[in-house]
Amino acid sequence: MANYTFPNHFLWGGAIAANQAEGAYLEDGKGLTTVDLLPTGEKRRDIMKGNVPSLIPLEGEFYPSHEAIDFYHRYIEDIALFAEMGFKALRVSIAWARIFPTGEDKVPNEAGLKFYDDLFDELIKNDIQPVVTLAHFDVPVNLIEKYGSWRNRKLVYLFETYAKTVFTRYKEKVKYWMTFNEINMLLHLPFLGAGLVFEEGANKKQIQYQAAHHQLVASALAVKACHEIIPDAKIGCMLAAGTFYPYTCNPEDVYQAMERDRESYFFIDVQSRGAYPAYAKRFFKDHHLTIEMEPEDEEILKNHTVDYIGFSYYSSRTTSTDSEVIKNMTSGNVFGSVSNPYLKKSEWGWTIDPKGFRITANQLYDRYQKPLFVVENGLGAVDEVTPEGEVNDDDRIDYLKRHIVEMGEAIQDGVEIIGYTSWGPIDIVSASSGEMKKRYGYIYVDRDNEGKGSLKRMKKKSFNWYKNVIKSNGENLGE
Repeated sequence: MANYTFPNHFLWGGAIAANQAEGAYLEDGKGLTTVDLLPTGEKRRDIMKGNVPSLIPLEGEFYPSHEAIDFYHRYIEDIALFAEMGFKALRVSIAWARIFPTGEDKVPNEAGLKFYDDLFDELIKNDIQPVVTLAHFDVPVNLIEKYGSWRNRKLVYLFETYAKTVFTRYKEKVKYWMTFNEINMLLHLPFLGAGLVFEEGANKKQIQYQAAHHQLVASALAVKACHEIIPDAKIGCMLAAGTFYPYTCNPEDVYQAMERDRESYFFIDVQSRGAYPAYAKRFFKDHHLTIEMEPEDEEILKNHTVDYIGFSYYSSRTTSTDSEVIKNMTSGNVFGSVSNPYLKKSEWGWTIDPKGFRITANQLYDRYQKPLFVVENGLGAVDEVTPEGEVNDDDRIDYLKRHIVEMGEAIQDGVEIIGYTSWGPIDIVSASSGEMKKRYGYIYVDRDNEGKGSLKRMKKKSFNWYKNVIKSNGENLGE
């Protein structure tokens, strides 16, 4: 890294999500949303897959999103810490149900709009650009009850109304937008990704891909609205990225790795290129899926493609066609990866693969030839506070350092990258597990898995490390 620096105006920063940080889950008129129904514990993953026992919070369950880290009331304090680190950007999401509590209200909720006005003003005051996701695992529960969520075309137009509302309100404050967070998660955790609830005997694949089509059309209409309302803004899509390696050079493994990658690229192919790829059409045919489309959909998708590709990268994945190899699956990986013998794993079973970051960035840029924005990357780990009140998170520093090096190498490869907002710059609720124990931040939050703690903020060792990274524009990666 000593021989070059990152581009001028590179957007260093961090990323959080409304439902994992804000809390205040019913305050100031906010409606219930999907993540408000996800408890901690073993039930959480089953619910995220669409097996939902209730569309109201149940007595006796702990729902970590209800208070989270109380960013709703503490954002000024937290932004001051981000500014101290030198953040150029903070990626946040707007909670749809703060703006339209039922998702179909006749007028938006002014208290919700004002909260984000105040949040964006505070960021701008500290020279931090807001990078805003419209839908980060966030569907108003009323739309699930009434329409079955994204399986229903109605949500396309409700989402368009929501998008136009916030574009109009914040057009002078926000210049970087994204439509759906990790849109490909709809196929893996469909309730989390799209609010889908499955009845017994339902054709899940048919429902998922119909919902996917509706999200893709809604995304294109949001792009159209953004370009019309905020001509000087950029709006992107976002996927949970991480290339699949074949476990061996057996052509069957290689082909399967290509197919697994296509599960995710399918969404971005449509959002970036403006049409369904041929392999997707064959997939629909082979699986007897009939995707209902309106006559205007092809033109909508074709004419309103995204300006950049946002992506998260935590780990690579590995796939095999060998039944014996498949028995050795990594724990915690949503994408069903087999264990890669060349890579170490995090405490939650995610492979640690910095080189895979460079590979993934190159593959995305080769495929789309549009700017990339790394909007999530980080290490979830258990952090201990010493008797002296310190948090020495050397493993996190090592993880981030090695990934930033590979990001720099990707830029030297010719990959255009707008910025890097590492995931969870302050400890927040884990989306996958609902835990606070799984920490990502440079800032420790005193809260445990049961919701106990003072919520006091404390700088970790990585705080000053990342501050120096930003100050040097990526040249100084020492501790």
